[in-house]
Amino acid sequence: MRTTTKTTALLLAGSALLAAASAQADKSDWPENFTVGTASQGGTYYVYGSGWANFIADELDISGGGEVTGGPTQNLALVHNGNAAFGLTTMGPASDAINGKSPLAPGVKMDNVCAMFPMYETPFSITTLADSGIESISDIPDGARIGFGPAASTSDTYFPEILKTLGVEFDRRNGGWTDLGSQLQDGLLDVIAFAAGIPIPAVSQLEVQTDVNIIEFNEDEIKTVLENFPVAEFMIPASTYSTLDEDSRVVSMWNFSIAGCDLPEDFVYEVTKRTMENNDRMRSIHRSAETTIPENISHNTVLPFHPGAARWYEENGYEIDPELIH
Repeated sequence: MRTTTKTTALLLAGSALLAAASAQADKSDWPENFTVGTASQGGTYYVYGSGWANFIADELDISGGGEVTGGPTQNLALVHNGNAAFGLTTMGPASDAINGKSPLAPGVKMDNVCAMFPMYETPFSITTLADSGIESISDIPDGARIGFGPAASTSDTYFPEILKTLGVEFDRRNGGWTDLGSQLQDGLLDVIAFAAGIPIPAVSQLEVQTDVNIIEFNEDEIKTVLENFPVAEFMIPASTYSTLDEDSRVVSMWNFSIAGCDLPEDFVYEVTKRTMENNDRMRSIHRSAETTIPENISHNTVLPFHPGAARWYEENGYEIDPELIH
């Protein structure tokens, strides 16, 4: 009996070693490190993306980190070209990119970009100093100096066109959100038109240092924008900023994380698994991640899902149209 027990133990030990070796072999084609394309410092993308990169690096014991970029449009190009493994983007720029309409590469269909997981909605909101006298969109004077974020970002791509459609004439400015916040406070800008996940760090910082107005869209403005742009109505909860006494009505666009379609399936599977199964950890990175949950994969109808991500969703009961899997 002792011999049988010993033999069984040896067989179990051998099986464990084989399983460990197999698991190690599965990682043989994984990258040695990875980069996540985020956006400018002071914006939600940078906080969310850098924190998520550090989390995944720790979970998978691989070197990784966030990179400051121009935002969603540039991230699509970086991932497509293999200069970043992962990135964060918005559905509007994503649609343009896969259809060859990216302003960074006109005519180039970016077909090496796959969706991984839903992030959050990006509200389009407007902030001014309280002493500016600007309390509504119609109050914005002709020629107002408006900061739209980094060039070619989601904000810079869509917000100027939205305001033009609403009859606003302006002097267009670009820059990182932190820098634009400083310019607003110093009187070098009249308005900042933000498209970023909430709470926007630059706005929260402004609130601490000075009095601001956070401006909403009225009913007619909402209707006009919904008819002309790929956005949805959105309410910024009053609890988001100390400045707000009630929810603020704006419009929004969904954000998704993206991966190079040629990344190993097992690698992207593990990244998706860790992200989708640890929402508490994700919310500790940025509270907008409360919507970083698998139920929200339905908001992507633009990008094909990476096979590794799709495998995790299907194993856990979330259906994806087979035509939407790379």
